[in-house]
Amino acid sequence: MENIPTIDFAAYQKGGFAAIDQQALVEACEDHGFFILTNHGLEDVVTSTFAASNDFFALPRENKTAVYRDESNPLGYYDRELTKQKRDQKEVFDFKAGGHISKNPERHTRWPAQPDGFRPALTDFFQSFTQLSEATMSMVLSALGMSDAEVAETMNKGFGELHSSAARLNYYPSADPVPDAERSDLTGLGDMALHHHTDPGAITLLLQDNHGGLQARSKKDGWIDVPPADGSIVVNIGDVLQVWTNDRCTAGVHRVLPVHSEQGRYSIPFFYQPAVKAVIEPWIGQQDVALYRAFSWQEYIRGRVTDNYSDIGEDDIQIERYRVA
Repeated sequence: MENIPTIDFAAYQKGGFAAIDQQALVEACEDHGFFILTNHGLEDVVTSTFAASNDFFALPRENKTAVYRDESNPLGYYDRELTKQKRDQKEVFDFKAGGHISKNPERHTRWPAQPDGFRPALTDFFQSFTQLSEATMSMVLSALGMSDAEVAETMNKGFGELHSSAARLNYYPSADPVPDAERSDLTGLGDMALHHHTDPGAITLLLQDNHGGLQARSKKDGWIDVPPADGSIVVNIGDVLQVWTNDRCTAGVHRVLPVHSEQGRYSIPFFYQPAVKAVIEPWIGQQDVALYRAFSWQEYIRGRVTDNYSDIGEDDIQIERYRVA
């Protein structure tokens, strides 16, 4: 098996699992939780989204901080995020353009006035990647042995129109993005551009530029590279799918190595996440004994977001908290 298998999505849509290596897909989901999609049909969307991202991060700092996010509203620009109580060397812009909309008027995307065309490009990306996430998730569930009826029921129950998916623009500069004058009370930079973690949702679809540096942790081989390739989309399994499959699938532990090139590194993840009111628990019939107790998705995602802002002295909530002893 390739370390990170590549799935020709157009071939799959035309010929089903007979047209791809289904076993390689399943083994990847079980070992490290990563695979790559090619021929997905969204090449133009990928190009325009990267262009919008590059234009935004090239803005003067005051333009970006005008849409600064905070604990009351986690949508907008941020430059001092923590992962595993270590500060990452990156800038982000978090946004939503579909799915569940909070009733709290303060919890909406803080769209910048510039660059021109920024919001339409990201809205198109959000809608297109929602549809691709649905198709990709269905493919994974089918590969794991679910019938078409079971897939449809799972997708409707777990996600539906009010899925809580979110998206992000990442920029990893070669130097600390926080000005010297603002660092005195901050946690110091860690030894990674992005420290090791899993994503909380079901699956993540990721665009990455050609810089490289993304690594996944394989049960068999340790840290392995997730190679960049023009036009491809990296898919990784999240915490929710690990719980749903009762540990058959592995939530992909990943990190980003330090960036040393002056141009930095850009990536764009789309986090496909359950409906806000979804209850997360192992599917009946996966194994004789459920390895996790049921928990609220809303409770879980709130806990995962909390430690982005300050070092609370402990790791953020992990699915291990819900594991049955």
